[in-house]
Amino acid sequence: MSPTSPIVEPAQRVLFLARHGETAWNLEQRWQGQTDVDLNDAGRAQAAALAARLAAHRITRVVASDLARARETAEIIARQLGLDDVLLDAGLRERGYGIFEGLTRAECEAQHPEEWARYVADHRHTPTRAELDAVVAARMQAAVARAGAHANGTGGAVLVVSHGGSIRALIAAATGWRPPPMGNGDTYRVTMGPDDLVREPALLP
Repeated sequence: MSPTSPIVEPAQRVLFLARHGETAWNLEQRWQGQTDVDLNDAGRAQAAALAARLAAHRITRVVASDLARARETAEIIARQLGLDDVLLDAGLRERGYGIFEGLTRAECEAQHPEEWARYVADHRHTPTRAELDAVVAARMQAAVARAGAHANGTGGAVLVVSHGGSIRALIAAATGWRPPPMGNGDTYRVTMGPDDLVREPALLP
Protein backbone atom coordinates (compact mmCIF):
# COMPACT_ATOMS: atom_id res chain seq x y z
CA MET A 1 0.00 0.00 0.00
CA SER A 2 1.41 3.40 -0.91
CA PRO A 3 1.64 6.19 1.69
CA THR A 4 -1.24 7.99 -0.03
CA SER A 5 -3.59 4.98 -0.16
CA PRO A 6 -6.72 5.38 1.99
CA ILE A 7 -7.04 3.22 5.09
CA VAL A 8 -10.05 0.97 4.76
CA GLU A 9 -11.59 -0.03 8.10
CA PRO A 10 -13.21 -3.47 8.44
CA ALA A 11 -16.95 -3.33 7.90
CA GLN A 12 -19.14 -2.95 10.95
CA ARG A 13 -20.74 -6.26 11.84
CA VAL A 14 -24.27 -6.72 13.17
CA LEU A 15 -25.12 -9.47 15.64
CA PHE A 16 -28.27 -10.41 17.52
CA LEU A 17 -27.71 -11.85 21.02
CA ALA A 18 -30.74 -13.92 22.01
CA ARG A 19 -31.68 -15.70 25.20
CA HIS A 20 -33.02 -19.23 24.70
CA GLY A 21 -36.69 -20.23 25.04
CA GLU A 22 -38.41 -21.35 28.21
CA THR A 23 -37.64 -24.56 30.14
CA ALA A 24 -39.36 -26.35 33.00
CA TRP A 25 -36.66 -25.00 35.32
CA ASN A 26 -37.47 -21.45 34.23
CA LEU A 27 -41.07 -22.05 35.32
CA GLU A 28 -39.85 -23.40 38.66
CA GLN A 29 -37.44 -20.45 38.97
CA ARG A 30 -34.42 -22.73 39.38
CA TRP A 31 -30.89 -21.55 38.73
CA GLN A 32 -29.99 -23.51 35.59
CA GLY A 33 -26.41 -22.44 35.05
CA GLN A 34 -24.58 -25.06 33.03
CA THR A 35 -27.02 -27.86 33.88
CA ASP A 36 -28.40 -29.17 30.60
CA VAL A 37 -32.18 -28.64 30.59
CA ASP A 38 -34.38 -29.04 27.50
CA LEU A 39 -36.88 -26.53 26.16
CA ASN A 40 -40.53 -27.06 27.01
CA ASP A 41 -43.33 -26.58 24.48
CA ALA A 42 -43.69 -22.91 25.36
CA GLY A 43 -39.96 -22.46 24.76
CA ARG A 44 -40.26 -24.02 21.31
CA ALA A 45 -43.11 -21.65 20.50
CA GLN A 46 -40.99 -18.72 21.70
CA ALA A 47 -38.18 -19.81 19.38
CA ALA A 48 -40.57 -19.90 16.42
CA ALA A 49 -41.90 -16.46 17.35
CA LEU A 50 -38.36 -15.08 17.56
CA ALA A 51 -37.61 -16.46 14.11
CA ALA A 52 -40.58 -14.54 12.76
CA ARG A 53 -39.33 -11.33 14.41
CA LEU A 54 -35.86 -11.85 12.93
CA ALA A 55 -37.07 -12.63 9.40
CA ALA A 56 -36.60 -9.06 8.19
CA HIS A 57 -33.06 -8.71 9.58
CA ARG A 58 -31.12 -10.78 7.02
CA ILE A 59 -29.66 -13.36 9.38
CA THR A 60 -27.04 -15.34 7.44
CA ARG A 61 -25.55 -17.54 10.19
CA VAL A 62 -26.70 -18.91 13.56
CA VAL A 63 -24.27 -19.74 16.38
CA ALA A 64 -25.37 -21.16 19.73
CA SER A 65 -24.30 -22.39 23.13
CA ASP A 66 -23.99 -26.16 23.14
CA LEU A 67 -26.46 -26.48 26.03
CA ALA A 68 -29.70 -28.10 24.83
CA ARG A 69 -32.02 -25.17 25.56
CA ALA A 70 -29.93 -22.78 23.46
CA ARG A 71 -29.10 -25.33 20.78
CA GLU A 72 -32.73 -26.26 20.16
CA THR A 73 -33.81 -22.61 20.16
CA ALA A 74 -31.18 -21.93 17.50
CA GLU A 75 -32.13 -24.98 15.45
CA ILE A 76 -35.80 -23.97 15.35
CA ILE A 77 -34.88 -20.45 14.24
CA ALA A 78 -32.36 -21.61 11.62
CA ARG A 79 -34.84 -24.08 10.16
CA GLN A 80 -37.57 -21.45 9.98
CA LEU A 81 -35.20 -18.97 8.31
CA GLY A 82 -33.96 -21.59 5.83
CA LEU A 83 -30.35 -21.47 7.06
CA ASP A 84 -27.60 -24.07 7.28
CA ASP A 85 -26.78 -26.10 10.37
CA VAL A 86 -26.20 -24.21 13.61
CA LEU A 87 -22.61 -23.74 14.79
CA LEU A 88 -22.08 -24.64 18.46
CA ASP A 89 -19.64 -22.92 20.80
CA ALA A 90 -19.24 -23.93 24.46
CA GLY A 91 -17.91 -20.43 25.17
CA LEU A 92 -21.51 -19.21 24.92
CA ARG A 93 -22.71 -21.28 27.87
CA GLU A 94 -24.49 -19.78 30.85
CA ARG A 95 -22.52 -18.82 33.94
CA GLY A 96 -21.85 -21.72 36.27
CA TYR A 97 -23.77 -20.82 39.46
CA GLY A 98 -21.87 -23.01 41.90
CA ILE A 99 -23.77 -23.98 45.03
CA PHE A 100 -26.92 -22.19 43.83
CA GLU A 101 -27.20 -24.24 40.64
CA GLY A 102 -30.32 -26.41 40.43
CA LEU A 103 -31.97 -24.68 43.39
CA THR A 104 -34.89 -22.30 43.66
CA ARG A 105 -34.45 -19.05 45.52
CA ALA A 106 -36.27 -20.48 48.53
CA GLU A 107 -33.97 -23.51 48.49
CA CYS A 108 -30.90 -21.26 48.26
CA GLU A 109 -32.09 -19.37 51.34
CA ALA A 110 -32.81 -22.59 53.26
CA GLN A 111 -29.66 -24.50 52.31
CA HIS A 112 -27.13 -21.66 52.08
CA PRO A 113 -28.51 -18.83 54.25
CA GLU A 114 -25.28 -16.87 54.65
CA GLU A 115 -24.42 -17.01 50.95
CA TRP A 116 -27.99 -16.12 50.03
CA ALA A 117 -28.04 -13.13 52.38
CA ARG A 118 -24.83 -11.82 50.80
CA TYR A 119 -26.29 -12.28 47.33
CA VAL A 120 -29.55 -10.52 48.21
CA ALA A 121 -27.59 -7.62 49.70
CA ASP A 122 -25.38 -7.33 46.62
CA HIS A 123 -26.15 -9.24 43.41
CA ARG A 124 -22.52 -8.85 42.39
CA HIS A 125 -21.66 -11.38 45.11
CA THR A 126 -20.60 -14.64 43.47
CA PRO A 127 -21.77 -17.86 45.20
CA THR A 128 -19.16 -20.42 46.13
CA ARG A 129 -17.81 -22.30 43.08
CA ALA A 130 -19.68 -19.99 40.68
CA GLU A 131 -17.92 -18.33 37.75
CA LEU A 132 -16.72 -14.79 38.30
CA ASP A 133 -18.16 -12.00 36.14
CA ALA A 134 -14.79 -11.34 34.52
CA VAL A 135 -14.38 -15.00 33.54
CA VAL A 136 -17.86 -15.18 32.02
CA ALA A 137 -17.39 -11.90 30.13
CA ALA A 138 -13.99 -12.96 28.76
CA ARG A 139 -15.16 -16.30 27.37
CA MET A 140 -18.31 -14.70 25.98
CA GLN A 141 -16.30 -11.95 24.31
CA ALA A 142 -14.06 -14.53 22.65
CA ALA A 143 -17.03 -16.63 21.53
CA VAL A 144 -18.97 -13.65 20.18
CA ALA A 145 -15.87 -12.49 18.30
CA ARG A 146 -15.68 -15.94 16.69
CA ALA A 147 -19.36 -15.68 15.78
CA GLY A 148 -18.90 -12.16 14.44
CA ALA A 149 -16.22 -13.37 12.04
CA HIS A 150 -18.99 -15.06 10.06
CA ALA A 151 -20.45 -11.63 9.29
CA ASN A 152 -17.29 -10.32 7.62
CA GLY A 153 -17.88 -9.39 4.01
CA THR A 154 -21.35 -10.91 3.84
CA GLY A 155 -23.46 -7.85 4.57
CA GLY A 156 -25.72 -10.06 6.71
CA ALA A 157 -26.17 -10.42 10.44
CA VAL A 158 -25.27 -13.27 12.78
CA LEU A 159 -27.64 -14.61 15.41
CA VAL A 160 -26.01 -15.79 18.64
CA VAL A 161 -28.26 -17.85 20.94
CA SER A 162 -26.94 -17.89 24.48
CA HIS A 163 -28.15 -17.31 28.04
CA GLY A 164 -29.40 -14.32 30.01
CA GLY A 165 -26.69 -14.15 32.65
CA SER A 166 -23.87 -14.55 30.15
CA ILE A 167 -25.27 -12.01 27.68
CA ARG A 168 -25.73 -9.45 30.45
CA ALA A 169 -22.17 -10.02 31.73
CA LEU A 170 -20.80 -9.52 28.22
CA ILE A 171 -22.72 -6.29 27.58
CA ALA A 172 -21.80 -4.92 31.02
CA ALA A 173 -18.09 -5.58 30.48
CA ALA A 174 -18.10 -4.13 26.98
CA THR A 175 -20.26 -1.03 27.53
CA GLY A 176 -20.38 -0.35 31.28
CA TRP A 177 -24.17 -0.79 31.26
CA ARG A 178 -25.72 -3.94 32.70
CA PRO A 179 -29.06 -4.82 31.10
CA PRO A 180 -31.97 -5.83 33.32
CA PRO A 181 -32.84 -9.54 33.60
CA MET A 182 -33.80 -10.95 30.20
CA GLY A 183 -36.98 -12.84 29.47
CA ASN A 184 -36.94 -16.02 27.41
CA GLY A 185 -36.48 -15.04 23.76
CA ASP A 186 -35.34 -11.49 24.56
CA THR A 187 -32.77 -10.35 22.00
CA TYR A 188 -30.25 -7.50 21.79
CA ARG A 189 -29.01 -6.10 18.49
CA VAL A 190 -25.35 -5.10 18.80
CA THR A 191 -22.62 -3.96 16.46
CA MET A 192 -18.96 -4.99 16.45
CA GLY A 193 -16.11 -2.90 15.19
CA PRO A 194 -12.55 -3.93 14.33
CA ASP A 195 -11.75 -4.24 18.05
CA ASP A 196 -14.31 -7.10 18.35
CA LEU A 197 -16.11 -5.33 21.22
CA VAL A 198 -19.89 -5.26 21.22
CA ARG A 199 -21.41 -1.81 21.02
CA GLU A 200 -24.78 -0.05 20.83
CA PRO A 201 -26.95 -2.74 22.47
CA ALA A 202 -30.60 -2.25 21.61
CA LEU A 203 -33.42 -4.57 22.65
CA LEU A 204 -35.24 -6.05 19.66
CA PRO A 205 -38.93 -5.00 19.75
